[in-house]
Amino acid sequence: MLGLRVMDYIALLFFCACWLGYNLTVERFSMAASSLNKTMDTYRTEWMRQLTVRDNRIVDTTIMGSLQNGAAFFASTSLLALGGALTLFRSPDDVLQVMSAFPFGESVTTRMAWETKTLGLTFIFIYAFFKFGWAYRIFNYAAILVGAVPVIKLSDVTDEKLQEAYEAADRAARMNTVAGRHFNRGQRAFFFALAYLSWFISAYALILATAAVLFVMWRRQFASEARAVFRPLPKK
Repeated sequence: MLGLRVMDYIALLFFCACWLGYNLTVERFSMAASSLNKTMDTYRTEWMRQLTVRDNRIVDTTIMGSLQNGAAFFASTSLLALGGALTLFRSPDDVLQVMSAFPFGESVTTRMAWETKTLGLTFIFIYAFFKFGWAYRIFNYAAILVGAVPVIKLSDVTDEKLQEAYEAADRAARMNTVAGRHFNRGQRAFFFALAYLSWFISAYALILATAAVLFVMWRRQFASEARAVFRPLPKK
């Protein structure tokens, strides 16, 4: 079926389970609260709260611009990667002839199996493009909400104005968090796409590469130097 062997289906199931499981771990499960992404989400809220007492927001607009540019860069990159995947899909005979010269054994596969694998890679890059494109759009919305956060002036502050400012700040923070979540999902697709490429060698290579990518991503979220920045400093 689709030119794939039993081991290919096992490897593909392992790949999908790792991707889905990692998504749930860093976004849904209880341990997500200690991840680097969730920790940064709290600072997004703190950032927006600081807007309520800051008249000059040049720094804030610069940060928003860099976030938008990052999403735009990866969206365009995913289109380039998508073009490369489509090129592989259109030239299976030439690629198979080249691959047959490598001493991989399992890498010598049928045309149907190659097209099936290439189609899967294409879907990954399409998914990544939609995530990055949507993240860019949401960052635009977040920038508008940032501009709508009122400034609290100590001379005429009231409980009503304070509540209004904090609600606007929290709304902007939530929009920024949603944009960051979609951006992270797009980047995650890129990382798992690197593991997926090993499937063109063999099913066993896909399992090993997926496990390696999963370990690296888990370490970055829960045990990296970047995560250690938020641990309490030792008392002198």
